[in-house]
Amino acid sequence: MKKSKAGGRASWAIPASLTSMRTSNPIRKIVDKMMVPPNPEKEKVSLSIGDPTVFGNFKCPDHMHTALFDNSRSLKYNGYPPAVGYPAARKAVAENHTSAESPLTEKDVLLTSGASQALEMSFAVLANEGQNVLLPKPGFSLYKTICDSKGIEVRMYDLLPDQNWQVDLEQMATLIDDNTACVLINNPSNPCGSVYSKSHLTDFMAVCERFHLPVIADEIYENMAFEEGAYVPLGTISKEVPVLAVGGLAKQYMAPGWRIGWILIHDRQDRFKEVRVGLDQYATIILGPNSVLQSCVASCLQDTPESYYKQVLALLKHNAEYCAKRAAAIDHLHPVQPQGAMYMMVKIDIEKLNIEDDVDFCKKMLAEESVGLLPGSCFGADNFFRVVICPPEDKLCIAFNRLGEFVARHTK
Repeated sequence: MKKSKAGGRASWAIPASLTSMRTSNPIRKIVDKMMVPPNPEKEKVSLSIGDPTVFGNFKCPDHMHTALFDNSRSLKYNGYPPAVGYPAARKAVAENHTSAESPLTEKDVLLTSGASQALEMSFAVLANEGQNVLLPKPGFSLYKTICDSKGIEVRMYDLLPDQNWQVDLEQMATLIDDNTACVLINNPSNPCGSVYSKSHLTDFMAVCERFHLPVIADEIYENMAFEEGAYVPLGTISKEVPVLAVGGLAKQYMAPGWRIGWILIHDRQDRFKEVRVGLDQYATIILGPNSVLQSCVASCLQDTPESYYKQVLALLKHNAEYCAKRAAAIDHLHPVQPQGAMYMMVKIDIEKLNIEDDVDFCKKMLAEESVGLLPGSCFGADNFFRVVICPPEDKLCIAFNRLGEFVARHTK
């Protein structure tokens, strides 16, 4: 930058910071290429937005609204909360997640402004600029966005679609070197809808233990496996490998806009002693999530009836089975059966269609059929597309009817 003799700027050329300029969202880059108007003669059906509240068929528990109203009227939560969250809310999260395998207290919990901030904090405290981290491919694009902004090198480990998106552990191990700060695992998965078995998680943690590699576990879809008992928290697997587990109210409680997330510190060998200090200090940048919404955390976790969870999972499981059945019945499409979360990935036989790639497929699907899909390349899975399974069945039926017509029309 050219300076004046007095030492200030010589002109009004004001550059943006390095952090801001290296921040980008892979989804945004690809979706911007798909900016075409939908077919005006057909009602738009979006299977691309991972917000379960869009269609109104998934709702957060009624008592959460009562708690929100009552706590707001009490005037007790209008001030600044502690940077790491209210003690009562942290205690409620700890009690909800503690286990014999990995006991937790409120000191092991930090509240954050959504799971997104929890992820940002975890990467910021575990990795320095110039180090590398391991991320899943395919995986949620925000991981890379955060790391790029901080100058952290991203190395992608493969998930295997023919094995229900299990981690290719041998390939992952080849990516690790002395400069690897941590590895992230997402279970249940966005975009894959996969749920890892306890044995696979044990094998994953064995690799981490061998290389002394701490883990960030994105568990925002915790307890959202369709089969009872299929979901296993990573923090319960190993006594040796320290884990920062990320969660929140967004998905299981159908309240993504409430922006309440958390970090659970699973560390039975006290290997995160400095990391705990770092998290506490880093939390002071934001000074904690919304105070009134924090006050609802205990009621949410303690008072939600079991019938609510069963109803949500039953509907998601039904939709997953419906979507997989409908996609499998269409020539040249190969769905990977979802096991949890809110998503399904579908492989496209591109060579059998007069379509260039997954981006072209989704772009033309929107323009011709008014159905919104996300290309798999947004997540690192070329020639796949992601389906959000949350819409009501009548909307899903319309979308898959049009998808079948579209593929038939574009078959060579």
